[in-house]
Amino acid sequence: MNRKTHSTRILAACFWAAGLCLGTPITRAEVASAVQSTDRTEYVIGAGDVIKVSVFQNPDLSLEARINENGTIRFPLIGVVRLGGLTVSAAEKALADGLRTGDFVKEPQVTVLLTQVRANLVSVLGQVGKPGRYPLEVGGTKLMDVLAQAGGVAPGGSDILVLSGQRGGKPFRKEIDMPAVLGPSQDNTADVELQNGDVIFIDRAPQIYIYGQIQRPGVIRLERNMTLMQAMATAGGLTPRGTEKGLRVNRRKADGKLEVIEPGMNDLLRPDDIVYVRESIF
Repeated sequence: MNRKTHSTRILAACFWAAGLCLGTPITRAEVASAVQSTDRTEYVIGAGDVIKVSVFQNPDLSLEARINENGTIRFPLIGVVRLGGLTVSAAEKALADGLRTGDFVKEPQVTVLLTQVRANLVSVLGQVGKPGRYPLEVGGTKLMDVLAQAGGVAPGGSDILVLSGQRGGKPFRKEIDMPAVLGPSQDNTADVELQNGDVIFIDRAPQIYIYGQIQRPGVIRLERNMTLMQAMATAGGLTPRGTEKGLRVNRRKADGKLEVIEPGMNDLLRPDDIVYVRESIF
């Protein structure tokens, strides 16, 4: 996260905190104003936003309008202009170009102010600290930023995050390996920008079940490439009466049928395997 974006988020948070302390509710527009002062050119305009347009020394061209569902507004002299999907600075340029190209204003100086932020929301579901819906107050908000707001991944959560939504009018789905994003390699390309309506889902982590002559029988989180030996060590190892001989794994096949296998200690386990540790006969 760059320093500018971080400062913006802190500023917005302070506005909300001030409202709580003073007993006076702070409106979304006031938060947008605070954000706008430091980060306004990065905000991506979308349907539902209300903008105020002014043209230097041309007060008759001043306009306050709501971006309609197809991302356009009707502007004096120019007509219909598509601003949805543009940053504030790009919208200023688009309007200035329209006035210049039509020979309406020679050197137009256009200013676009965001007066009301649309209800851009993403949903965070599944194994997270605080599931719910979270606003995208600033354009360019990243996946990991919102995940942090939601309290991060819960202890029982999977390493794989599923992001779904719409991109370019088509369904979008992406599986993201969080250790790749947060680990030493830090694959920042996977920390994608979020859009209105996105859904973040984290399933429960894969599990196995181990019982019999083992110190701590029960459910174990299945780590990546976990072997039978590692699973038994995680469960505390054998009891004094347990044996590594005759270990058995009940495994559900793709067709739903159950198979019973006798694995080696270095064999990899699969999600929902059931491991049975026998009692030594000696």
